[in-house]
Amino acid sequence: MAVSSACKDGSKDGMDNGKYVRYTPEQVEALERLYHECPKPSSMRRQQLIRECPILSNIEPKQIKVWFQNRRCREKQRKEASRLQAVNRKLTAMNKLLMEENDRLQKQATLATTDTSCESVVTSGQHHLTPQHPPRDASPAGLMSIAEETLTEFLSKATGTAVEWVQMPGMKPGPDSIGIVAISHGCTGVAARACGLVGLEPTRVGEILKDRRSWFRGCRAVDVLNVLSTANSGTIELLYMQLYAPTTLAPARDFWLLRYTSVLEDGSLVVCERSLNNTQNGPTMPSVQQFVRAEMLPSGYLIRPCEGGGSIIHIVDHMDLEPWSVPEVLRPLYESSTLLAQKTTMAALRHLRQISQEVSQPNVTGWGRRPAALRALSQRLSKGFNEAVNGFTDEGWSMLESDGVDDVTVLVNSSPAKMMGGSLSYANGFSAMSNAVLCAKASMLLQNVPPAVLLRFLREHRSEWADSSIDAYSAAAIKAGPCNLPGVRTGSFGGQFMEVIKLEGMGHYREDMIMAGDIFLLQLCSGVDENAVGTCAELIFAPIDASFSDDAPIIPSGFRIIPIDSGIDASSPNRTLDLASALEVGPTGNKASGENPGHCGSTKSVMTIAFQFAFEIHLQDNVAAMARQYVRSIIASVQRVALALSPSCFGSHAGLRSLPGTPEAHTLAQWICHSYRCYLGVELLKSEESESILKSLWHHSDAVLCCSLKALPVFTFANQAGLDMLETTLVALQDITLERIFDDNGRKTLYSEFPQIMQQGFMCLQGGICLSSMGRPVSYERAVAWKVLNEEESAHCICFMFINWSFV
Repeated sequence: MAVSSACKDGSKDGMDNGKYVRYTPEQVEALERLYHECPKPSSMRRQQLIRECPILSNIEPKQIKVWFQNRRCREKQRKEASRLQAVNRKLTAMNKLLMEENDRLQKQATLATTDTSCESVVTSGQHHLTPQHPPRDASPAGLMSIAEETLTEFLSKATGTAVEWVQMPGMKPGPDSIGIVAISHGCTGVAARACGLVGLEPTRVGEILKDRRSWFRGCRAVDVLNVLSTANSGTIELLYMQLYAPTTLAPARDFWLLRYTSVLEDGSLVVCERSLNNTQNGPTMPSVQQFVRAEMLPSGYLIRPCEGGGSIIHIVDHMDLEPWSVPEVLRPLYESSTLLAQKTTMAALRHLRQISQEVSQPNVTGWGRRPAALRALSQRLSKGFNEAVNGFTDEGWSMLESDGVDDVTVLVNSSPAKMMGGSLSYANGFSAMSNAVLCAKASMLLQNVPPAVLLRFLREHRSEWADSSIDAYSAAAIKAGPCNLPGVRTGSFGGQFMEVIKLEGMGHYREDMIMAGDIFLLQLCSGVDENAVGTCAELIFAPIDASFSDDAPIIPSGFRIIPIDSGIDASSPNRTLDLASALEVGPTGNKASGENPGHCGSTKSVMTIAFQFAFEIHLQDNVAAMARQYVRSIIASVQRVALALSPSCFGSHAGLRSLPGTPEAHTLAQWICHSYRCYLGVELLKSEESESILKSLWHHSDAVLCCSLKALPVFTFANQAGLDMLETTLVALQDITLERIFDDNGRKTLYSEFPQIMQQGFMCLQGGICLSSMGRPVSYERAVAWKVLNEEESAHCICFMFINWSFV
C-alpha cells in the first residue's frame, strides 16, 4: 500500500502521523459498507466483518480507526451545513416577508397622510370592502366573475392597503413568535390577518386549510354542494358551513359561501372565500333553525413557495357575525377582531406548524400514540363539548321543562347515534343499562379574573368544585376492565395539552358498580399558559375505560371561559391576586399589587359550563334533578373561587376578606408580629403602625405561613412570598397540610422538634428542601417557627418563616 504526502486521485480517506493514506475505490466501498453496518467504534461485529473481508484485512486497525473518525466528522459537518442552509433559507424568507410588510406599512402610512379629505378619512380602510354591484346570475360566467372579484379583494387585504391593519395586542415579534399577526382598525365587521413560514409545500398547506374542521374546533360542518372547473385550471366550490356557538347564551352561525382556488402567475396558490348573497336564479341556502346567517367578506389564504422548501403564507379572516342577535353584554364576542384572530386566524397557523413538526419528527409519544392520534382524541373531546353546549335538535337533543329557576338548562338525547358514537355498540363501551345522555348547562358572567388564572385553579384543585360521588356515577356508565393505565400521562401539542388523571378509591360510592376503585378521566386543557389578549381557556374531560382505545365512547363535560372585554389585561396570569384587595392605599393611590388603579373591574369574561351524564331512561327525573343541583353547586363554587382570585375595587378600609374560622387579617398580622417579638426578642417588621402591619407582612421578602394546631396541621394564612413558594392561592392553601411540604428528613426534624415550639414558644430550623403544592423542590437557607398567641394569650396557630427561599 502506497503512502504519500497528498492523495491525487481523490481517494484520501485516512490520515496517520500527518500523512494521508490512499485507499483503492474497492477499499473505500468496503469501508463505507462497514461504517453503515457497524457505526459504533467498539463494535465486536465490526471486528468480525474486517476479518472476513479480504479487501480490508491488509489495512492496519489503527488506520481503519482513523478513517472512521474522519468519516464521522464529515457526516457531522454535512449535517451541520445542511442545518445552517435550512436556517439561512428560513431567515432569507422571513427577511423577504418583513420587507414586504414594511413596504405595505409605508403605503398605508402614505395613504393616511396624503388623502386628508373629510370623506376619505371617514371611509379609509373601507372603500374596498363593500363594493355595490348589481346582482349576477349563477351561471358559470357569473360565478367566475364573483370569484375573480373575490380574489382581487382578498389580495388587496392580504398584501395591500384595503384594510388598515394594526399589530395584535400582546403579540411580540421575535424568532419564537408564531408570525406577524394583525387585527383590523375601522373596517366593516371583524377582520384579522397573519403571515408566517411553515415547513410544508403549498399544495399540502392548501389541502389542510380547506379542511376547516381539522383545525378549527368551532367548525361543525362544511358541505361542498357543487364544484366547477375554471379555464385557468382553478376550481369554484359552493359551500354551506356551520359554526358552533361558543356559549349557551347565543345562537350558532352558518354561512353560504363561494370558494375559489387558483394559481397565480408567480406560482402562488390562492384559496379565497366570500358569502354568496348577490346572485340571481342560482342555488340558495334557506335559513336553518337554531342558526343565524352570518356573512364572510373576501377572505382566504395566499400560499407562496419558499426557496429550498416550505411556504410563506398570508391568512385573512373577515366576517360580519351579526352581533345584533346576541345579548348586549356578549356583543364583544362578535365585534372583537382580537378574539377572531385568537380563535381562527392564529389557530390555522398553529395547526400548520404542528403538522410540519409532526412530519419532521414522526415520533410516538409517551402515550404509545403518534401526535396525530392524540390530536384526533382532542378533537373528539372538543366536538362532544361543543355539541353539549349547542344542543342541536337535528342531533336528537330535546329540552326538559324548567324546575322554576332558569339558571340551568337541561337537555336529553336518547338517539342511538349519540349513545353508540355513530358506530359503536353498547357492548364496546357504554354499560348496556345506559340508553340516554343528559346534559345540564349554564353560562355566567365573571368580573375581573383572568380566564387562565381561574381555569388553572379549577384544574389543579378539583376537590374545590367536584363531587366525587358524581364522578363515580359518571364512570359507572363506562365499561370497566382490567386497569392498566398509569397514574398520569400528559401530552402537549398545538398550544394545548391532554392528560389522563386518576381519581383514586371512588368505587365504594355505588354497590352495584362493576368497576375498579379508581376512575380515569381524559382531560384537555387549553389557554392555561397563554398570556395573549383574547385567549379562550378550556378544561374539558370525560371518563374513559381502562382500554383507552381510539374509538372508545367519549361523553365530555367541562368549562369554557372567554374574555369579552377588549381592554383585558394582557399581563402574566401567573400572578397571585388573593390579598390584593387589602393592600391598596386608597382609591387614588397606587395599588400594592401592581395593578393599574384605573383598570379595576374592567376585565369581564363569560364562563360556559356543560356536564353530561349517561343514564337509564327510566331514571330521567332523578338524574335531571341531580344534574341541576350539581351544576348549581359548581356555579356557587366558581363564584367563590373567582371572588378569591380577583382583586377587589374597595379601598383598604374594606379590610381583608376573612376565611371561615380565622380572625380579621389585620388582627392576625398583629398577633404574628407581637408573638415574634415576645419569643425572639426582635421585631419582625420595621413599621409599627397598625394600618401598615398587614401591608408590610404581605410584602415581606421571606415566606410567612401560618398553620393550624390540629392533629394534622393545615395552612390557614400566607403572605405573597408564601403563596408564591407553595404555588397556590388563599382558597387552596387550606388543602395543604404542613407535613406535605417537607421531605422525609424535614418531616423527621419537624416531628422531633415540634414539642419545643409548644413549650419554648419558638424553634429554628437549619436550611433544607421543601416542596410546593405542584411538587417543585424549594430550597431555603433557614427557617423559624413560633407560636402565635391571641389577645387572651392562648395559642392560636404556628407561624413559619422560610428565609432566602428559591426554586431548585
